[in-house]
Amino acid sequence: MRVRQDGLVTDELRGSGDAGQALAEELVRALYREHAGPLFGFVLHLVGGDRQRAEDVVQETLVRAWRHADRLEVTAGSVRPWLVTVARRIVIDDHRRSAARPPETDASPLELLPAEDELDRALRMMAITDALGALSQAHREVIVASYLKGRSIAQVAADLGVPEGTVKSRIFYALRSLRIALEERGVT
Repeated sequence: MRVRQDGLVTDELRGSGDAGQALAEELVRALYREHAGPLFGFVLHLVGGDRQRAEDVVQETLVRAWRHADRLEVTAGSVRPWLVTVARRIVIDDHRRSAARPPETDASPLELLPAEDELDRALRMMAITDALGALSQAHREVIVASYLKGRSIAQVAADLGVPEGTVKSRIFYALRSLRIALEERGVT
């Protein structure tokens, strides 16, 4: 590995050939041997003692050193401040990223909640539709208008052109007929 007078690594590291790659890898190995221990201790303090997270930050720092090997100054004592700064910024970025999104929760309590069974609902709707088909036209009209469309007795009476008392009577007998039709189909 060649170092210029100003302490920068030569352009050989920028090369796309195997020689440039090998020099960059050797630089990272040397950085790891010399700086990984102290850097790990520094990062461990920043992440509150989380060893796994500290290891991840050190690894990411060295990956960034490898990516920017052509710009690193390798003169004695000048690389560690760069590594410490990069590691500190990674920790800060991770903290900001986690603060920007809602906290993750455990999904296990959701498994205890009963889920609505769509099959049962579909079968109930099929039975109700079939039972409605068994009603007379007059009874079906008042059930659909009052229960399914949510209209009042007065509105249904006005729509059908019959007195309100007739609508009430038809609803009573329609519900009784519907209950019997549903019981015949096994719906309770």
